[in-house]
Amino acid sequence: MNYSKPMSKSLNQKFQEAYKIASETEERLPPDIMLQFYAYYKQATHGNDYRQASNDEVELRNAFKLNAWLQLNHLTEDEAKKEYIKLVKKHLKK
Repeated sequence: MNYSKPMSKSLNQKFQEAYKIASETEERLPPDIMLQFYAYYKQATHGNDYRQASNDEVELRNAFKLNAWLQLNHLTEDEAKKEYIKLVKKHLKK
């Protein structure tokens, strides 16, 4: 008999699905929630490599985005992916 557990989705698969939901949503979210999405995504995909910070033309917005990302430097990329998935479930999944 084979008692193996059914194959569950990997963290990366779940993260990609959550990202797809977030990027395709047309729902307007408050700016602070959008900053959380940005920060967790950047931490999940780039870790503490802040050279990847965006080069938008609006400097103040960039400062807020970078600050939100810097506040997550204690998280590993996998931890950030899990938090991003939680955000999607909380704010975007009905």
